[in-house]
Parts: sequence; structure tokens; C-alpha cells
Amino acid sequence: MTEGMEWGVWKWLLEKKRVRAIADEARAALDEAEKKVKAAWSDEWKIAYNQLVSQNGAKRGRKNSKAGTKPTPHKMDPEIAVAVKHVQEADDQAYNAHEDAEDAFAEAEKRMSTSMAREGARMALVAYDLHEEAIRKAEALARAK
Repeated sequence: MTEGMEWGVWKWLLEKKRVRAIADEARAALDEAEKKVKAAWSDEWKIAYNQLVSQNGAKRGRKNSKAGTKPTPHKMDPEIAVAVKHVQEADDQAYNAHEDAEDAFAEAEKRMSTSMAREGARMALVAYDLHEEAIRKAEALARAK
């Protein structure tokens, strides 16, 4: 991505499939790391996080397993609620940054604009950093259990 911020139109046209494959691998690796970290959480942290996510709607494509029903509210420790809210906000920020980068790349491709592709690459790098930051926040909870 960093290299791509310097490319011209021909280089982007020649390299975009390779860049996409590498970007997808990086995203998948971050997603896997996030899953592993959250799997190490205590049940109490997992329940609180899932409850918070379901209360805030289906952001990030999250949906209730039982369509049309609301989860039974779980009384959670206020300290836990604050902690998981920080993680959830970081997750949403990272996800939104990723989606913004994807939109920028799609628009760049549609317009064949290298300047927009460069901006998309910059946005993707920011999204990766935000995802790593969200994972670190989740790791802090895993250590706190």
C-alpha cells in the first residue's frame, strides 16, 4: 500500500489485483488475531460485549442469531460495561475506516483516478492501524480477566 501511493495509472492498473490480494490477506490476518484475542476473554466479558453490540444495532454486519427477537438483558458490572464499550468503539472505528477505504478504491477504479487510489491506499493503512489498536484494547481485556 505504501508503494502504491507513488504509482501512476499504468502501475495501478498492472498491480491492483496483486495489491487487492495482499490487502485481503492482511485484513484476514487481523480478523483472525481479533477472534483469537476475544476467544480468550472470560464469559462475562464476551456476554457484555455481545450485549453491547446487539444493543447498538447490526453494525459490522452483526446480527442476532434469532431474527426478530431481542436478547435478554444481562445485568453487567458497570466497570465491565465501560471496558467493553471502549473495545466496541475501537472495533467500529476500525471497521468504518476499512469501509471508507474500500469505497475510495471502488470510486478510484470507476473513475480510473490514481489520486483517488492513492488516497484509498492511505485510508487502508490508517484502517489497518486502527484495527491493530482495537486488537490491543481487546488484548488488555483478556489480560485483565
